[in-house]
Amino acid sequence: MGGELGSTHHILSVLVENRFGVLSRVAGLFSRRGYNIYSLAVSPTEDERFSRMTIVVDTESAPIEQITKQLNKLVPVVKILELAEADAVEREMLLATVKASAELRSHVTELVSIFEAKILDVGHEAMTIMASGTPGKLDAFSELLAPFGIVELQRTGRIALPKLARRPKARRLRAVPGGS
Repeated sequence: MGGELGSTHHILSVLVENRFGVLSRVAGLFSRRGYNIYSLAVSPTEDERFSRMTIVVDTESAPIEQITKQLNKLVPVVKILELAEADAVEREMLLATVKASAELRSHVTELVSIFEAKILDVGHEAMTIMASGTPGKLDAFSELLAPFGIVELQRTGRIALPKLARRPKARRLRAVPGGS
């Protein structure tokens, strides 16, 4: 998947109508135009009428303005936000099955603890682990698991939402009649 985004990758949060075929229409648009999707995650939102697509796009294949203009032409697209990394909360999930013989199991378990991951399944010679976090954190975790022997690995792709405002907005004061 890759860690921190390079200058050629952008995160788009696309709110779409929750209808049959929307994912294939969006994917078809990218395919027809030759745009490269770095990662794509789709799920329902708090409102069952809509789904949110988090699309990480490679802007070397097309400028971000061109991509958003084409997406906006699709009928089921309701809203598009480009999320700068500094202005977004983003996470990804990783599942990995790692070789872990009895002699090495404690070392793998220690890494799981350090990265606040979870052991989901244990066999005689392997363990399946789940971790979530920033893409960079998952890259680091994968690199540290690699020497044990990764049997299988799956990552979800990024999901992201805008960061919340840190400062309360200034309240507008009303003029009080008779006040100075």
